Amino acid sequence: MGTLGFWRLAEKDPDWIAAVDPDGTEHTAGDLLARANRLVHALRGLGLEKHDGICGLVPNGVDGLVLYLAALQAGWYYTPINWHLTGPEIGYIVADSEAKAFFVHERHAAEGVRGADEAGLDASRRFAFGEVPGFTPVETLVAEVPDIKPEDRSNGATMHYTSGTTGRPKGVRRALAGIDPDDSAELMTFLLTFFGYTPGLPAGGGHEAHLVTSPNYHTAVTQFGGSALHMGHTLVYMDRWEAEDSLRVIEKYRITNTHMVPTHFKRMLTLPQETRERYDVSSMKWAIHAAAPCPVPIKKQMIDWWGLCIWEYYAATEGGGTIASPQDWLDNPGTVGTRWPISELLIVDENGEEVPPRIPGTIYMKMAGVQFEYKGDPEKTAKERLRDYFTVGDIGYLTEDGHLFLSDRKSDMIISGGANIYPAEIENEIILHPKVADVAVFGIPNEEWGEEIKAVVEPAAGVAPDDALTEEIFEFLKPRLAKMKWPRTIDYTDALPREPNGKLLKRKLRDPYWAGRTTSI
Repeated sequence: MGTLGFWRLAEKDPDWIAAVDPDGTEHTAGDLLARANRLVHALRGLGLEKHDGICGLVPNGVDGLVLYLAALQAGWYYTPINWHLTGPEIGYIVADSEAKAFFVHERHAAEGVRGADEAGLDASRRFAFGEVPGFTPVETLVAEVPDIKPEDRSNGATMHYTSGTTGRPKGVRRALAGIDPDDSAELMTFLLTFFGYTPGLPAGGGHEAHLVTSPNYHTAVTQFGGSALHMGHTLVYMDRWEAEDSLRVIEKYRITNTHMVPTHFKRMLTLPQETRERYDVSSMKWAIHAAAPCPVPIKKQMIDWWGLCIWEYYAATEGGGTIASPQDWLDNPGTVGTRWPISELLIVDENGEEVPPRIPGTIYMKMAGVQFEYKGDPEKTAKERLRDYFTVGDIGYLTEDGHLFLSDRKSDMIISGGANIYPAEIENEIILHPKVADVAVFGIPNEEWGEEIKAVVEPAAGVAPDDALTEEIFEFLKPRLAKMKWPRTIDYTDALPREPNGKLLKRKLRDPYWAGRTTSI
């Protein structure tokens, strides 16, 4: 302990370029350190104490990073809020997290103001990056305070809200250890060492740069970006992800590591060959992906293109998970890896009994020394646990040598004629059709069978969504899937409802078919 952590590295090398905003503006570590220090002094002046919380409704970039760095050295909880939410949804999180300060970027002013009003937040607790009606500019908040190192520093944490499948989102809250922030940050970097990450220049290493591709309100984005920063990597932010632009940024900043989702891979692979060959991506060492199982052929194409830098993991905001190195995946195509050294896995049946290898069941996990609670909801906390393991409702199986394979989410499983059908298996085949850009498969009501399989397809650019395409897709599936797994019907849409991190909002597609029914199967 004692070599990593942003605050230590910034004091050691204040001129290190620690972050680059989406518009190309570079920020030194010294500048970020000073901004974070001033924010701590200013908020303490308003009465914030250890274990208090702050919220941020801010786009990707250093404004949110400063909130993160301030909270994590002052012993506070920082909750980044999804900027796609409406005012009432934002207000719920601000109120539920008991935020003592709420920061809103002017880009999200309208819903941010509605959220603050919904939460009943006092005007003295509202702060703005830019101009937001009724909010005090951050520049005014910190105008009269020093940028020196705060006293009585201790580690804080992020408290992300899980999207969940039912009800209101819940904040995943972990106990604070009350230790030195840099020591805590160094412990955070332990996860990245599983992937072979090495320190960047301020810690005595070489050039390392992390590309932030997805919104900063997602747990994995914060975890991987924050941990990379604490290892001395430069954070390069993207505002809105586009396939070719990501290749341009990788080449320009010599990006060495990033966090992506399978949708990113699919979109990049659909670029014309001459476009893909225009950019040098040889600097990449760790292209880490998660969020959904990646179809085997798509990942194989990425490895053929980018080389042995494509790593995969499976995890949850609550903690625990698996990891698959590029070679391990090539040896076991389709796996999401084996358990982390500090994690354990358990696959159980509907009675909570452990199942044998290769038998699908509900996946439970735990991580050594890590306990959490869903803030304000002990019932949900207990419901999702089995002994000291927890689940997010995913279905999968383990092989004899401990490799985990995912089947689907329990809530997405289709029960048709008494048979369990996993949509992910069907989606992974349809997405391989060259005229398909994206696909979602789910169950809709069928009076005879209980459920029937529905597919909604986003055609590739320039492809007509007609009966001819439907027939092509069915012909494509003939040698790939048993007919019982085929969609009964295929609908088309201009764009599937996905979060920017790639997570498919399947409920938006599925729920209208079940409206007015007392059961969902």
